[in-house]
Amino acid sequence: MFIYDQPIKPDARPAAVTAPAGFSVLDLAQLLWQRKVAIASAALISACVAITVGKSLTPKYTASAQLYVDPRELQLVDRELTPRAQDLSGLAMVVESQARVITSNNVLLQVIRDTNLEKDPEFGGGDAKGLLGSLLGLVGIELRPTAEQQKQIEMSALEALNRHINVKKTDRTFIVDIDVWSYEPAKAAMLANAISKAYLAESKQSQAAAARRATSDLSGRLKELQERLRNAENTLAVYKAQNNFVGTQDTLISDQQLSASNQRLAAARALTLDAQAKFDQIQASRKASSDVGAIPEVLQSPTIANLRAQQAEARKRQAELQAELGPRHPALRQVEQQVQDLRRTINEEVERFAQAARNDLVRARDYEASLNKALETQKRQSVQMSQASVRLRELERDVEASRDVYQSFLKRSRETEEQESLNTSNARIIGEATVPQRRTFPPAMSLLAMIGFVLGGLAAAGWIVAVNQLMPGTTAFQPREKAPPEASEEPAAAEVASEPPAADLPPQPAVSLIEKPPIARLQEVDVMRTLGGILATGGTTDVTRLGWPTLRAGFPQMTVLTALREMRAALARRAGKTPVMAVIGANPDQARSIASLNIALAAARDGAKVLLIDADLREHALSNKVSHLDKAEPSRFGWLNIGTKPPRAIATANGISILPAIKATDAKAGDAIRKAIVQARSAGSHDLVILDGPAMPWSPADRKLLDMAEGLVAILPVQLDINDCMEDIIAALGGTERKLVGVVLSEVNPAASQQRDKQYA
Repeated sequence: MFIYDQPIKPDARPAAVTAPAGFSVLDLAQLLWQRKVAIASAALISACVAITVGKSLTPKYTASAQLYVDPRELQLVDRELTPRAQDLSGLAMVVESQARVITSNNVLLQVIRDTNLEKDPEFGGGDAKGLLGSLLGLVGIELRPTAEQQKQIEMSALEALNRHINVKKTDRTFIVDIDVWSYEPAKAAMLANAISKAYLAESKQSQAAAARRATSDLSGRLKELQERLRNAENTLAVYKAQNNFVGTQDTLISDQQLSASNQRLAAARALTLDAQAKFDQIQASRKASSDVGAIPEVLQSPTIANLRAQQAEARKRQAELQAELGPRHPALRQVEQQVQDLRRTINEEVERFAQAARNDLVRARDYEASLNKALETQKRQSVQMSQASVRLRELERDVEASRDVYQSFLKRSRETEEQESLNTSNARIIGEATVPQRRTFPPAMSLLAMIGFVLGGLAAAGWIVAVNQLMPGTTAFQPREKAPPEASEEPAAAEVASEPPAADLPPQPAVSLIEKPPIARLQEVDVMRTLGGILATGGTTDVTRLGWPTLRAGFPQMTVLTALREMRAALARRAGKTPVMAVIGANPDQARSIASLNIALAAARDGAKVLLIDADLREHALSNKVSHLDKAEPSRFGWLNIGTKPPRAIATANGISILPAIKATDAKAGDAIRKAIVQARSAGSHDLVILDGPAMPWSPADRKLLDMAEGLVAILPVQLDINDCMEDIIAALGGTERKLVGVVLSEVNPAASQQRDKQYA
């Protein structure tokens, strides 16, 4: 028989002797050493009390999300609605202000509406309909709370949520941490992520609201500015028409005419001076009786040029005749008369040139006088227009100012209207909250036990010293050299405690043939619990999210994992390729199925490919847990048809394939499971096959399944008498107890997971 709860026998203590007079540190040490058993007992009792108190406290889990809040927002447009802070103190104040915004009522109320916290009992919600509401709910009538009641419920949830949040800013950084605690780890992570997302949404909405408000204010002024600009332009147009201000945008026609007249007058004066110079030159040449060839205009005349050529020819003829004939010869006389006639003709031509120059001079003077008169008139008009331009420029400035203001408002209104759809915030989530694996309160049981042990020991030691000082006759010292060798007796006491009494020993053959298998303790501190109804996802199945307590991740050196490795090593020594382990138990509840799932999870975390088969042909606890998963993959055992529906193996994200139970007779279901085991061994697709069951009492079909298993693991819930359960299992095995490779003492309470699933499903 296996006995797992045999108490350790207390060892005998020597009688105390009378304490000597006086007191010293050495005597104090001797006193405490003599009372070490009492001190250790008190310390152990305090440690047990601390663990009990810690287990009675509701654990709290804290999830943290990290936000990067950069006050230097994105520069999407040239002109922003709000000025930017540039100095370090200003930037720090902006980040601190944003940290306060995270816990503002707008953000938290949005979180409450998104997550329906007003219905969560942890935040003051729950079913408060009363008896009347429950009775009406039975007939399909639901009482809805009024608007005032709904507001009060939200305020209560807001106050509770404020107590669950702690927002802190890391020094000299723009990082803001959002810590949220809850009694459920998944809920804490969900709330932390919901708060960070609600803050980003609130930041975006506040920017859009500011841009929308600015656009509305600017648009309200546009009509007034437009009307003012129209009135100013009409006044300017009427004034121009009344005062004959006609022209282009740059200059008026009168100014253009005045400028043109000045240019023409200057040109006329130049022509007059040219004509006067020409006339004076001709007159001077005539008065001086000089050669007409000295006048440039005369030389340019072809008539005078021809006459001068004829005159030159006549003079040449005259000179020749004077040399040949006498002075009175008729031919000479005739030539002389011809020369005189040519000279007279040339003088007449020069006179005509002089007359033409005189006429040009008179005409140039008249043209200049007329231009000068017109210019004087235009000057008088320009002076009058200049006096009127004072009012004109005033009206033009008014129009330009109204136009600039209107255009500025119109452009800014369009900019702010476009900024409504822009998110210039530079805040972002840099670390999403994950489901916490460890609680933050109460501390770990080991720490509580250590604190209780230390405080209990100190309290016991203080009590002993106080009693020794106040009542010297009740405590005695024993010389150190005569102190009993308790240290040497502790191993002997341990040996006595490990050996059962002679009266309880089983027959000698049974003891000599059965080796005591390794024992594993599955405790609450080794597992984590999840809400199966809330955390079930539509992706790949995760066995840690089925709602059952599963082993914590990230702790490979846990005692329970070491014991499970020893069981698998013992099974490997007995079997060859793909060993089969059957998990059995005497109780009909879920403790065996939970232990089977954790044994498979421990093997999968060590790198083994595990096939977990539900061999409980009556309860189907594991199958019922995974029956809602619709993304099961076809098994390699699809040829094992029972009726018309083949079994399907569910592949999980944890390296475990789960083969649910088959709804058929015990014989057919057992045959299908045995064929699945044979197929797994032949295919070599799995390193270990674990059977969840069968449940006791075993039928012939169940015993056939146990015959295929090379090793058995017995599950003993500590809520029951573990020795009685072990006796029932050994009696049911009927001689096959040699297959036992391990015993699991389950301290996990499955009822807690069922209650949470019913509450949050």
